[in-house]
Amino acid sequence: MPQTTNTIAAIATAQGRGGVGIVRISGSQSAHIAQQLLGLCPKPRHAHYCDFNDETGQPIDQGIALFFVAPHSYTGEDVLELQGHGGTAVLQLLLQRCLALGARLAQAGEFTQRAYLNNKIDLAQAEGVADLIAATTTEAARSAMRSLHGDFSAAVRSLVDGLINLRMLIEAMLDFPEEEIDSLDVSRRDRQLQAIRTQLQHTLDTAKQGSLLREGAQIALVGQPNVGKSSLLNRLAGEEVALVSDIAGTTRDVIRQMIQIRGVPLHILDTAGLRESQDVVENLGIARTHQTLQRADLILWLREAGTGITAEDEAILATLPAHIPHLVVLNKADLVTNTSDVSAQHGIYVSAKTGLGIEILREKLLELIGYRHQESGIFMARERHLIALNIAQTHLTQASAMLPYPELFAEELRLTQHALNSITGEFTADDLLGEIFSRFCIGK
Repeated sequence: MPQTTNTIAAIATAQGRGGVGIVRISGSQSAHIAQQLLGLCPKPRHAHYCDFNDETGQPIDQGIALFFVAPHSYTGEDVLELQGHGGTAVLQLLLQRCLALGARLAQAGEFTQRAYLNNKIDLAQAEGVADLIAATTTEAARSAMRSLHGDFSAAVRSLVDGLINLRMLIEAMLDFPEEEIDSLDVSRRDRQLQAIRTQLQHTLDTAKQGSLLREGAQIALVGQPNVGKSSLLNRLAGEEVALVSDIAGTTRDVIRQMIQIRGVPLHILDTAGLRESQDVVENLGIARTHQTLQRADLILWLREAGTGITAEDEAILATLPAHIPHLVVLNKADLVTNTSDVSAQHGIYVSAKTGLGIEILREKLLELIGYRHQESGIFMARERHLIALNIAQTHLTQASAMLPYPELFAEELRLTQHALNSITGEFTADDLLGEIFSRFCIGK
């Protein structure tokens, strides 16, 4: 088990005052620091109520000390945790005392990094720690906890195990080219390949859902001035976050507001109304609107219900990026008397004033960004995870095309496995030969 040579210390609780403050120490000097600071080395995994003393033996604070002996700790090293009062000054005094006794100040994320280096968690689980802390919705927190618990890693390792079994079969077939390949081996190869492809697609679909919970989506509101963009933003947010006025051009800059729909964070961007203007400031806002549209995941094009498409609307439509999906939202539906349903083939009827059609709009937003609600099973995923899974899927597809060429087929499988291993951080040497010797008798 690899261990670093120095001991680190840091305040583990958030900045500011609180009822409890924690200083955490990890490394080979943890027991020595405990002896000097507490006058004893606490019994491992037992809580000790004692004084935390300075160099003269005077108490800095009183609290609970916990000691964990390697490798049975979060980092895999000796760990000392000091739980005292949550005052800013007292925590700094306690931290400085630990540094004076031989520890150094920990870098950002270094405790979790050591847990990864000491094989306590893999890379996906380490990222789950950060995602759990940063989660802004309850669904995101649950998904991050699943990643931290190892659900994502287990799915990846299951894929890798299937690839190893398939690669072992292919290597065995390559080792005996002079013998006739049994049709049963070919059938087994095809079944295993199809099972891996199906499992990989399911893992990728689940990871995309987790990525939405973590990152959310950027949704831009566009339309003519006074069509109700700011009013719709306020209705979706449930509060007055944007200034509403009958004066055209009130919104001069992009207003950003995060909302939640079924636990999914959506970043709503209220933009300046698109029109020809002689106002320099308004034109700057319109220019920013066009920049925002290029970065959006979805565009809501607001129009007034019952007015039809005007020349100005046609001009706006021509400026919308073709590669970004957009949804027509017909606002002020409360003023239209011949609308019996709040949904229509050519758009969704809503009223930002009365709330008509807002719930249908919320569900449509989730549908268009690709979120499918599941009660359980979604794990948190990052952009690099999606990239790795897509690379793995590409190599697996290429492998299917290389079935007549066993050597190329085997190479595509190896590249698939390498892409998957990058998710958990298992960049070890290829151990396929060891797997063959341990599971199969080559000389049969």
